[in-house]
Amino acid sequence: MQRFSNTVIGFLNFFTLLASIPIIGAGLWMARSNTSCENFFQTPLLVIGFVVLVISLAGFVGACFHVAWALWVYLLIMVLLISALFGLTIFGFVVTEQGGGVEVPGRAYKEYHLQRYSPWFRNRIQDPQYWSTIRSCILGSKTCSKLALWTPLDYMQRDMSPIQSGCCKPPTSCSYNEESVTVTQDPDCYRWNNAPTLLCYDCESCMGGVLENMRRDWHNISVLNVVVLVFLIGIYSIACCAFRNARRAQTDYPHGHNRMTKVKPRWDYYCWRWWYNKKEELF
Repeated sequence: MQRFSNTVIGFLNFFTLLASIPIIGAGLWMARSNTSCENFFQTPLLVIGFVVLVISLAGFVGACFHVAWALWVYLLIMVLLISALFGLTIFGFVVTEQGGGVEVPGRAYKEYHLQRYSPWFRNRIQDPQYWSTIRSCILGSKTCSKLALWTPLDYMQRDMSPIQSGCCKPPTSCSYNEESVTVTQDPDCYRWNNAPTLLCYDCESCMGGVLENMRRDWHNISVLNVVVLVFLIGIYSIACCAFRNARRAQTDYPHGHNRMTKVKPRWDYYCWRWWYNKKEELF
């Protein structure tokens, strides 16, 4: 049982070491693509792949070959990783608390307003460079082309995804005549265009639909992060035992240093010793 922790850490890091190879490969493959959506995920994949590679290599070498300094590096990175993941999880729950769709009377779908989401989300999505990348992804996915064959009855009865509701049609409150839009308080009504490459891609409702997708995904990821945190804390505890075993293997004391300097007698030791000596003198 003394080396059980080293075996567990060694096997776990060997498997994660193998898993990091396809992650890095996927990031390098995306670097060759001209698609905006794929390039958007290239950097995170490469960073995650190399971080997992370094952590796994340090843990594997340290646990299997009893290299204490490698396990020390492994534990340090694990502490930083757990702290960062904990902060990211709390932040994820905070920013995803706001948002959600608004019911539309007589419709099965909901509409999504940019103002309902957290300020951090709004500032992020309104960045021109960031939105240009997202807009290219929506165009490339051909999400709106699926609604081209819908009839007016379909718009009344069928549900839509948040992106379809916000990007592929004008807001339900808009009213149009043959020449122009009627007076309305929603500026998205003026941004709508029937051209397939324009539609409502520059509308705030489209940004709201994208944010709703991001909010749902991030909330689910935050829930998953809680499970991952518990798992990482368990792995960190086992790694601490492996680190202790590695340090013991480098000393002359496989079971730890003997720190016992002297044995202190019990409080009544001298009384019993005096009584015993007296009996010897008398008899």
